[in-house]
Amino acid sequence: MRYGIVQCVLNFEHIVCLNRLSHTGSLGPNVLMKVRLGDTVTLRCIFNSSQLFYMSWYKQPFGQKPRLMVQAYSHSPDSLFQEEFKNVARFSLQHSESSSNLTISKTELSDSAVYYCASLFFNEVTFGDGTILILTGVDSSSRTVVQQLVSDPVRPGDSVTLQCTVDGETCAGEHSVYWFRHGSGESLPGLIYTHGNRRDECEKSPEAGSPTHSCVYSLPKRNLSRSDAGIYYCAVATCGNILFGNGTKINMEDVHLALAAALAVSLVANIALVCTRKKKTTCEMHEGK
Repeated sequence: MRYGIVQCVLNFEHIVCLNRLSHTGSLGPNVLMKVRLGDTVTLRCIFNSSQLFYMSWYKQPFGQKPRLMVQAYSHSPDSLFQEEFKNVARFSLQHSESSSNLTISKTELSDSAVYYCASLFFNEVTFGDGTILILTGVDSSSRTVVQQLVSDPVRPGDSVTLQCTVDGETCAGEHSVYWFRHGSGESLPGLIYTHGNRRDECEKSPEAGSPTHSCVYSLPKRNLSRSDAGIYYCAVATCGNILFGNGTKINMEDVHLALAAALAVSLVANIALVCTRKKKTTCEMHEGK
């Protein structure tokens, strides 16, 4: 995994940019976790350092700034929950010198958010990649995310633009868009791109008084390589919930197979041409006799 350092912390509006920096120190948990409403979930974080440091967890509701949840000292069993998280029995922290586990019991819809673990050592803060926690079992029938199931076959070096459309009732104001890629052999999709606080891609229904919007989001992919193959999921955070598309599969054409097929066609054409000429020559010989 990749980790960010304190320079990005100054702009919490775009904390997701931490995923694009690199640093060694703390290991964040899974990028994406789905939990049924009312169940218990534990977010895990592992640290590579055995030195004395402070550890903390941040919660970033979709489209909002991160909030400090809890802090703890690596060599002390005590933990200090902050403000709205203080004295809330649903939240608990178990930590050691090498790990920090945040448990949320009886999950509620408001628990849907991005969670970041962080470590503070002297003047350096190290963040994990973060975990997007999704609560399932929530009625979102009035809103749907539509994606093209399979893209046109592409070859290495080609470009393609993936799109997803959100139809139905959406909340007023800004919302966030996330793109995930699930590559072959990977157990979970990984976050690859985010659109923070978007509202300009939406058009309201022409019907008077209708709350229905249609929003289209695009992800251009240029100079594709074989590592880009996989299923790409679009997710839109709106109305305190996050909606997932059914994914678009990028099929990478096998150049070797294409060349083999072309050679086979060429060979058959050449054989047919030789046979035709041979037959014509034979006929001319018979006519000459």
